[in-house]
Parts: sequence; C-alpha cells; structure tokens
Amino acid sequence: MRPEEISEVLAALSMVEQDEDLPKNIKSKVKQAICILNDDQKNMGLRVDSSIEHLGDVVDDPNLPPHNRMQLWSVVSQLESQ
Repeated sequence: MRPEEISEVLAALSMVEQDEDLPKNIKSKVKQAICILNDDQKNMGLRVDSSIEHLGDVVDDPNLPPHNRMQLWSVVSQLESQ
C-alpha cells in the first residue's frame, strides 16, 4: 500500500475510534488496528493482514452501531484492495 492510502485508512479508523457511541471493547480493537498499521518494524503486508483480522472481529460484533459498521467495512475493503 502506498503511504497516502495508509494515511486515508488511518484517518478513517481514527474517526471511528473517536465516536463516543462506540462500545469500549470495539474502540480497543480499532485502536489495536491503528497501532498495527503504524508499526514500522513489520512488513506492510503483515501489518495489513493483521489489521484486517482485528477489524474482521469488530464488524461481526452485534454491539457495533450500523454507521460504524459501514465505515469499518469501507476500511477493510480499502485494505483488501492493496
């Protein structure tokens, strides 16, 4: 992924994380995905795959508000298209 694509994904994830209606457990997983994507010590492919795995767990959570679910599906789609 190009750096500008990662920046877009990180911005979208930050918006989701800052949503005050988001349950804490989901907010924590989104924060983990952000940290994974920011970890320059690991290969980009590994970072993308790990963050998709974390976000995949989140989008299946029944407590996730529908508007956040759509935002996260969009992010996952961006990550998968790398």
